[in-house]
Amino acid sequence: MTPPRNPDGAERIQLAWTRERPGTPVESIGVITRIWHAGKLLADDRRRTLARLGIDAATLDLLSTLRRHGAPYRMTPAELKEACLVSAGAISQRVARAETSGLVRAHRSSGGRTSAVELTAEGHALIEGSVDELLRHEQALVEHLTPAQREQLAELLRALLDGLVARLADPSTAERPPSSGSG
Repeated sequence: MTPPRNPDGAERIQLAWTRERPGTPVESIGVITRIWHAGKLLADDRRRTLARLGIDAATLDLLSTLRRHGAPYRMTPAELKEACLVSAGAISQRVARAETSGLVRAHRSSGGRTSAVELTAEGHALIEGSVDELLRHEQALVEHLTPAQREQLAELLRALLDGLVARLADPSTAERPPSSGSG
């Protein structure tokens, strides 16, 4: 027989709302509150880890996007905007900061507009070291789950995210995720 466990924060919130407002739907608290709390813990941990590695989240996103794209590690600003899921202005700012730091080289057209962005040797070295350390660290954060649990959780989170995008995304600007075949 499994010993009883103490309720966590999400369960305490559910119980309190059930007590104070019987009939109020509280099931979502068990999912959303836990995801929110896990997200906060992970975001705080990632900030600390990236600070230790000497890179910020925006620069990591830019450099890792270029690196994952493959040799010659060059993309247009429009491709970067799409891949990083940020505005054109955010990409411009990221590129300018990374270029000033010698991490990327911006190629400009005769009109002065950036036509392509590519990793420099310094940027390549920084992302190679940073991504290895970051991913090893983040792997350790989920190792208390079995491989089967990690796979199941990844699939459940994918289903949740697909549903949220379908319900919450602005249909005029968002690309709909690939269908999961469930509807």
